[in-house]
Amino acid sequence: MNDLRDIDLNLLVVLDAVLTERNLTRAAETLGTTQPTVSVAVAKLRTLLDDQLLIRSGRVSELTPKAVALQPVVAAAMAQIDRTLNLRPQFDPATSDRRFRLSASDYALSVMTAPLLEVLEREAPRTSIEFSPLYEVEPIDLLRDDVVVAAQQVGVPGKHQALFSDSMVCVVSADNPRLVDGRLSMEDLATLSYVRVSLANGVSLYADDVLAASGISPRVRRTVPGFLPVPFTVAGTEMFGFVPARAAELYADELGLAIARIPLPLPVLVESAYWHPSRNDDPALRWLISTLVRVAEKVEFADEDAPA
Repeated sequence: MNDLRDIDLNLLVVLDAVLTERNLTRAAETLGTTQPTVSVAVAKLRTLLDDQLLIRSGRVSELTPKAVALQPVVAAAMAQIDRTLNLRPQFDPATSDRRFRLSASDYALSVMTAPLLEVLEREAPRTSIEFSPLYEVEPIDLLRDDVVVAAQQVGVPGKHQALFSDSMVCVVSADNPRLVDGRLSMEDLATLSYVRVSLANGVSLYADDVLAASGISPRVRRTVPGFLPVPFTVAGTEMFGFVPARAAELYADELGLAIARIPLPLPVLVESAYWHPSRNDDPALRWLISTLVRVAEKVEFADEDAPA
């Protein structure tokens, strides 16, 4: 018999939702993820626990005897996670010493960190915040961190709030011989070496999706762990890559880059704050989300001098 302590914490989060909701679709809604994602996790749990967990009874599903026995154990484990994370029922930003945890891509951190720290210093001077790069976006990561800032897309679990947007652009060296009148052709995109961005596991990038939908399998020459290395990797080479427009404009002159027009529509990048549904009632988290929204307004409308 498997020890529950050996279960991947991501699976524990799913198990708790399934035991509570007794329905995979409702469990997915509770977790803020998709029903197929929950189904895959439940299949792993059934193998791990050697039990079906849910069985059909007419038009509804019922817990197996083993699942019923697991309910208090799993509930206690989840409660312990909450206690470990030190959620507090009251929050006064002026006096709190709460330590927040925020994970985000290098690009999101580069545009949000300074204005966020300014607000914290002014309104919540005793609080602190721990920033970390975006490696994983799983239910347990939304329990480990207060907020994950990631591109708004299918596959990221949890509740979310849109923050700010940016256009994705194609960058190449300004002296790239394939660049004609500021343009790259479909043939160029299929032929030139590509700098691919790899963020969190399981998070696909819009630019990669657009290339794939157009039947282009780019020649990946380099893979970098975020958007900010792309301009430096492309500079002085015949490679190309995709970055948010703010990042491209920041480094274009310094690195001798050009923003190339391409015959493909690149969707707008929308960065959103994600958090675990179980934390909806945490007043400190609600304050942090509202603060991120204000900071995002400053990022979005920087040229118009919008207040933070």
